[in-house]
Amino acid sequence: MCGIAGMLGKEIDFRNEKEMIWKMSNSLKERGPDERGEYISRNAALIHRRLSIIDPDGGSQPMRFGKYIIVYNGEIYNTEEIRRELRFHGYIFDGSCDTEVVLKSYHLWGSKCAEKLNGIFAFAIYNTDSEELFLCRDRIGVKPLFYSYKNNIFSFASRTDTLLYVKGIEPICDENGLNEIFMLGPAKTPGKTVFKDIFELKPGEYLYYKDGNITKDFYWKLKADEFVDNDVQAQEHIHYLVTDAINRQLVSDVSVCTFLSGGLDSSIISKVASDYMAQRGEILDTYSVDYSDNDRYFEPSLFQPNKDSDYINLISDYIDSDHHNVVLNNIAVADALIDSTEARGCPGFTDIDSSLLLFCKEVVKNHKVALSGECADEIFGGYPWYHREEILFEETFPWSRSTDMRHSILTDGFLKHGDEYMSNAYLQTVKSTDYLDSDSRLEKRMREMFVLNMDWFMQTLLCRKDAMSMQASLEVRVPFCDYRIVEYAYNMPWSIKSYGGREKGILRKAFENELPEIITWRKKSPYPKTFNPDYVKAVSDMVSVVINDKSSPLYDMINKKSIEKLIQNPNSLSEPWYGQLMRGPQVLAYIVQIYAWIRKYNVEFDI
Repeated sequence: MCGIAGMLGKEIDFRNEKEMIWKMSNSLKERGPDERGEYISRNAALIHRRLSIIDPDGGSQPMRFGKYIIVYNGEIYNTEEIRRELRFHGYIFDGSCDTEVVLKSYHLWGSKCAEKLNGIFAFAIYNTDSEELFLCRDRIGVKPLFYSYKNNIFSFASRTDTLLYVKGIEPICDENGLNEIFMLGPAKTPGKTVFKDIFELKPGEYLYYKDGNITKDFYWKLKADEFVDNDVQAQEHIHYLVTDAINRQLVSDVSVCTFLSGGLDSSIISKVASDYMAQRGEILDTYSVDYSDNDRYFEPSLFQPNKDSDYINLISDYIDSDHHNVVLNNIAVADALIDSTEARGCPGFTDIDSSLLLFCKEVVKNHKVALSGECADEIFGGYPWYHREEILFEETFPWSRSTDMRHSILTDGFLKHGDEYMSNAYLQTVKSTDYLDSDSRLEKRMREMFVLNMDWFMQTLLCRKDAMSMQASLEVRVPFCDYRIVEYAYNMPWSIKSYGGREKGILRKAFENELPEIITWRKKSPYPKTFNPDYVKAVSDMVSVVINDKSSPLYDMINKKSIEKLIQNPNSLSEPWYGQLMRGPQVLAYIVQIYAWIRKYNVEFDI
């Protein structure tokens, strides 16, 4: 994996902008610590920072073929199939890296090359003859890509804060940006960021830029189609697709490990990975995360009914992996809230972010690549809101059903259009859903829920995983995001998907003969969080400083008395702020992250 950036403009000579280019490159150094490369001409600059995974001795970037130059971030899992097809068309290859395959695919097929690629990617290809730029992002949005057009300079980057080094782009947040933070956060509207002049290339989208003109289109969208398989055929096909995706993503020229929580998704990945490595005479390394004294303070709930630690050793012994349990210090998790904010470039998923950042920093000491189980819940109906009818048909985001608690931490009347902003975001997503005329009311709603979860909740988790892992210079792959699995699951009837009336029922049934029964049918449990009061106290102390800093723009936005009440009783929230994990302590941590973001980037507000 890597970090990429670039600029195009005819009113500036980029050959004279070495300091700006260096600052942009340096902001990406954690994403690519192994190698730095640039292409600089009068009207264009392309920047690459490399984390070497495939063909470490080759594959340097920017890479050129004829008039085309590429900077690329990602992994293509069907590289060899495409390479064979390109060889049939007469192409010759200098190395084994997938970058060269992507570049020559574009040379042959143009924008249609994206339809050929199975992988996670974000890349830019510059035509030195026409001075046209092509940007493209993977179908599911695993790899990030942001862009801006300001003062006649078009710029792009893997991180939003990289673009703040571009001349003319300022860290301005308007009312829309504040609504993103306070009404929708940590989720973000597809295509938007919290900064006024910085935008996101959406999943499955490509962009052309030339002479001040931007054109965009989607090369992939979810489409409703008839599902012709029966229960048994669905089980067999899901087993094939998931196993094939995992095996493809185990290919690497450096060592690979897996994240193992003891839940269904990570256990499936680890089992397949262990079998794959055993065939090569190797033992799989697995990693889990926990917190100091968490056994002592764990509190079961509807969303988190049991501890991962009760199951991890069972599955590790079953697959014969070399398991490593990373135990995090609770104060360190609180302190890392600042670093995790900088890793995202905006307020994020609080301790769910910071703990992952610390976890990845431990894993990367021994491995450069890990596989993780994100996104199975979104596409196979794993969350409680898929199964509770009183929530399922509500006309709102099921993981953030009320804005009352969000308004309660704000001063009276602040963001008075916030409810409308949130409602419009929800309605636009539902409106984009593709149906069949034959869909029942339930099937139609399940398609809507699929799109809502994929475009919002899943994107939040993917952004988290990419930002935190790459900040630690660790590549994390997510096999359940294989677009073939996503397409198949989208058209699967709910009666099959929820086999046995269970969340992810079809996935459980497909792998029931390969895992211990207690793992296969374990009730879903989310990413582990800390229950230790030391963390709550540390965050409470941090937020107490924040709400009393009159020099910060945040001081006039927030309701000090309301936050003080939350400090005194952090378990008082009747509904979670966001999803299953953001409750009282996380709301306090979110305020800390907003404050840290403002200070780090000297954010100005246009409201």
